[in-house]
Amino acid sequence: MKIPKQAQRDARRLFRSCQVSGLLDEARVRQAVSLVLAGKPRGYAPILSRLHRLVALDVARRAARVESAVPLGAALRADVAGQITRVYGAGIEVSFEENPSLLGGLRIQVGSDLYDGSVKMRLEKLEQSF
Repeated sequence: MKIPKQAQRDARRLFRSCQVSGLLDEARVRQAVSLVLAGKPRGYAPILSRLHRLVALDVARRAARVESAVPLGAALRADVAGQITRVYGAGIEVSFEENPSLLGGLRIQVGSDLYDGSVKMRLEKLEQSF
């Protein structure tokens, strides 16, 4: 669905008004959506559609997933979480998962950024080089 430029501008304006100190406030998003639904301005459906996309992108950008082949110790988890917070800023939610298929190393995904230092990826790159 093509969204008109005015609806995109309105959605961006709403999105910026829902942020507090650079972080998205869930209560403000809910309030903005309810106000738009109550007022039903012209083109409110595309505005809400675009706002939903902006919120989803922000939530994905603020979530980090760390995969490792073996369980990580508490000190290493804290160090990795600290490094991610240092690079991406405050408000990042870090989750740790085990993935035995990695064989070793870490795979970190924050939004659309992927840092893959796993043995599995290195072996795949080596295989592609032959």
